Amino acid sequence: MSMTEMIKNEICMSCKAPNLVEVIDLKNQPNGNVFLKRDELSSELSYPLAMSICEDCYQLQIQEFPSVESMFLTHPYISGLSKPVLEHFGLLSKHIIRKFNLTSDDVVLDIGANDGSLLECFKSSGIDVIGMDPSEHTESLARDKGIEVVKSFWSLKAARQLIERGLNIKVITATAVFYHMKDIHDFVQGLVEIMQDDTVFSAQCVDLLDILKSNQFDHFYHEHTMIHALGPLKRLFSSYGLKVVDFEKWDIHGGSFVVYVAKKAASYEVHPRVEERFELELASGFQKIDTYQNFARRIHDNKKTLVQLLKELNVQQKRVVALGAPLKGSTLLNFCGIGPDLVECAVEVNPLKVGRFTPGTHIPVIHEDALDFTPDYYLCLAWNFRAFFIQKYEAYLEAGGRIIFPNPEVEIVSRKE
Repeated sequence: MSMTEMIKNEICMSCKAPNLVEVIDLKNQPNGNVFLKRDELSSELSYPLAMSICEDCYQLQIQEFPSVESMFLTHPYISGLSKPVLEHFGLLSKHIIRKFNLTSDDVVLDIGANDGSLLECFKSSGIDVIGMDPSEHTESLARDKGIEVVKSFWSLKAARQLIERGLNIKVITATAVFYHMKDIHDFVQGLVEIMQDDTVFSAQCVDLLDILKSNQFDHFYHEHTMIHALGPLKRLFSSYGLKVVDFEKWDIHGGSFVVYVAKKAASYEVHPRVEERFELELASGFQKIDTYQNFARRIHDNKKTLVQLLKELNVQQKRVVALGAPLKGSTLLNFCGIGPDLVECAVEVNPLKVGRFTPGTHIPVIHEDALDFTPDYYLCLAWNFRAFFIQKYEAYLEAGGRIIFPNPEVEIVSRKE
């Protein structure tokens, strides 16, 4: 079943110019975070999934998407279930505390706080915290940690309501959130409203540079309405009286960056990394349409290679199991047309996914502890945690098992020939 009520981008989400050019079409796909029960499969909804580039500011963005309410109010992602994410949060929080000399008099606001895992790291270091997140699933999980999470999307209106509480907010964080939105201008207006002269906004984003270099097309899904690079962000922030004061690379999620943003009048000096990164983006062809068209061609080649491999394994009667059922995995499975005929099941630890089926492709999802056979191959859909899974499944590999990684090129990892 398809749904026609979509939010369509007729103009650029960032600079509002009308010059959008389609660069990749991943066809109709369901919301990759809606895992249905068997009796719900016949009523599954699907939506167009295509990405465009703005010829004015070169912001990469989705062409159309369902309402943010339908995507995020019952969002099944839980930060605290991912060991690599928790380790990253520990490192990031300590880094931010040192970088901005945070004390017990300061408050950290986390937008898209989820279950409070990042804020818990700040709190354990003696920093006051508060979160904001619209999800119905994670508010109680944060509360169990003793962390208040206001149940709301971030917006100018939400910022004004929070200002009334008189909090001394020194740092505002948004990790893997700043590209999950309907209106980035309303988001930034909310920042400007609540930021004091010394407040810093820290946004962690998946890195377009890594996406293009490593063929990470499965970062494209309906929740990711925008994929950021530094160039368009500098332009956007500047239009609201803000400046990017630093840029850092982090390894999380297959390659991410963190930008630190302050008011132009703030005393923070702009680090040379900002200009260095901007020059790198220019040299990498971020402002050339054929960069994205060539990327699209590589994606189609990878698709053919992966599907052919799985079909050959099927003919050989090899048993293949998906490792994880992340949102990015839904994009890959649907684009490649990989269903239970090629992948027997997917193993997960998230209770909101176990006992259900992968969106669109309807592969059964079971708890990893419930798998009662040893697969010949795992297809790692959570490839962004490659090192973690190779270490976790070392004994499996040593015993002759194999793990397939879908990008940057299809690769089979094994310990025995």
